[in-house]
Amino acid sequence: MPIIIGYVLILGAVFGGFAMGGGHLGSLLQPVELLMIGGAAVGAFVVGNTPKAVKATFKALPTLFRGSRYTRALYVELMLMLYAILAKIRKDGLLSIERDIDKPEDSLLFSKYPLILANQPMLEFVTDYLRLIASGNKDPFQVGNLMDHEIETHEMEGQVPVHCLNKLADGLPAFGIVVAVMGVVHTMESVGLPPAELGRLIAAALVGTFLGILLAYGFFGPLGSLLEQKLHESSKAFECIKVTLLASLNGYSPAIAVEFGRKVLFTTERPSFLEMEDEIKQAKSK
Repeated sequence: MPIIIGYVLILGAVFGGFAMGGGHLGSLLQPVELLMIGGAAVGAFVVGNTPKAVKATFKALPTLFRGSRYTRALYVELMLMLYAILAKIRKDGLLSIERDIDKPEDSLLFSKYPLILANQPMLEFVTDYLRLIASGNKDPFQVGNLMDHEIETHEMEGQVPVHCLNKLADGLPAFGIVVAVMGVVHTMESVGLPPAELGRLIAAALVGTFLGILLAYGFFGPLGSLLEQKLHESSKAFECIKVTLLASLNGYSPAIAVEFGRKVLFTTERPSFLEMEDEIKQAKSK
């Protein structure tokens, strides 16, 4: 919804201002110019990216039109789950969670946290490292180093569609200029026409530059920026899990380990210390 609202504001400001200034909106309606710019941009997009990158970009685009799932409620649930897991490990040992991490969808422990179960990348990150720790690798340095590499891989994969959209946005003004030059060439070869006809041809040529710039900075460029912000949100969740598990490996109690993870979160989604303490108390009472 915010994207639609933003697009409406862009179109309303640009075309509305043009009309208020006495411009004729019909002169901006140049479907052939739009077809040329769009076709050239799509062609360059296909040529300049691997099939894997093209597929990743088209897969990422629908996520832009959905709200963020990395909310305060999800992080509260994540930290409650980590607390419950670490408390169970401290009480009953690492082997007590073996069945839970092997089949989290059938686990009574994980079933209490539906938001985490619905987030497959986050769930796999938690269970994979708990499985690694349970297998005997309890060296915080080695585990932390491996987590850093996985988070880095996640960031690199997420940057692929961001890079593709940014490159597409960078190329659109140039394609607009190409189309405008072709319009000027057409105008020059039609120099024998009446001045009114020449004026229409020149106006149509200039619309090409206008469309290329508008599409780049008003439509595709913002999508790349938004996708990058969503990538940082997902990486922050992994960092929260990483810090919590490493704190536990270093000997801190479950409550303190969860506090380590809480401090990593963005302030806009981070619950306060007292809120988290109340949530843990309520979970323990149940």
